[in-house]
Amino acid sequence: MGSVRAVLVDWGPAVATAAMLLGAGLATGGGAWSAAPLAAAGLALGLRRRWPLAALVGVAVSTLAYHAAGAQVPPAAFLIAVYAATRAGLRVAAAVVTPSLLAGVLLVWAPLSAPEIANALLGLGWVVAAGVAGEALWQAEGRAREAERTREEAALRRASEERLHIARELHDSLTHQISVIKVQAGVAVHLARKRGEEPPEALLAIENAGREAARELRATLAALRGSEEPAHGLDALPGLLESARAAGVGATLTVPDRLPDLPDAVGRAAYRIVQESLTNVARHAGAATASVRIEHGPGRLTVHVEDDGRPGSGGPSGSGVGLLGMRERVTALGGTLDAGPRRGGGFAVRAELPVERTP
Repeated sequence: MGSVRAVLVDWGPAVATAAMLLGAGLATGGGAWSAAPLAAAGLALGLRRRWPLAALVGVAVSTLAYHAAGAQVPPAAFLIAVYAATRAGLRVAAAVVTPSLLAGVLLVWAPLSAPEIANALLGLGWVVAAGVAGEALWQAEGRAREAERTREEAALRRASEERLHIARELHDSLTHQISVIKVQAGVAVHLARKRGEEPPEALLAIENAGREAARELRATLAALRGSEEPAHGLDALPGLLESARAAGVGATLTVPDRLPDLPDAVGRAAYRIVQESLTNVARHAGAATASVRIEHGPGRLTVHVEDDGRPGSGGPSGSGVGLLGMRERVTALGGTLDAGPRRGGGFAVRAELPVERTP
């Protein structure tokens, strides 16, 4: 539909102009030799949007040719060509071609009578007016583009300022509290060991969780501030499972011996899916074990996380925020996510991610 409309916009006026010029040429006594250049002058306008310089030169040559053939037709096609050229920013080309065409027409008409001089000056005036109109529109469109660019820059600046504001709020409200939790847990572990006691597993889990939360918060703040910080990928899964075991979730990991060079976004998504799944197991499944399995096939990476928790538990029912976040990550990469209760108990998550590296 768009191509048909473009053809009509380009060639409809061109054909109409060619017909008008032919009619005017025949009415003013132009001979058979003038028919071809008259038609060519109109049809050359079909190039005015894509190739305005070619249209300008083609119309100028055709106009000079039909005047030489005896058809004294006003340069209507040339007016349109000059307008299109100046609107496209080809001011110098229009300024060079216009006097060249005028000089050629005057040579064809020589010797000149007073009416012919008046007609030539009138035609030149119309050409100048067409050039001014095209230049005005070109400058107006340039100002509009500049205004749009300025608006986009202002929007990006506001978004950046908002991210910095959020980063400051997170830093002020969470960093201190997480640091207190981490320090207090570390002190408790140290005192327990100093007394010769083994620290409780729950206390060690709190210490590890505080350390991981602080690292995650630093990464989030760095992203909000626009600075680069390495993100977790598949290579960080062993540490993630250690944290899950410290929290009381028995977890196993199966990863292929050799994995291809994955896009960063895929590695991050796989890590977050496993992280959220293990978090759901710890929250909802009770005493459970979880298995994490990573598989790689042609053009895809598949993440399986299953647990053997209580029937109907081990994960949200489908509307949880964690599951929604997983689904959004997978969908953004063009993958698929299946999550739901397993027959006989527990919960299963299966995410399939495309691994073609985008340019």
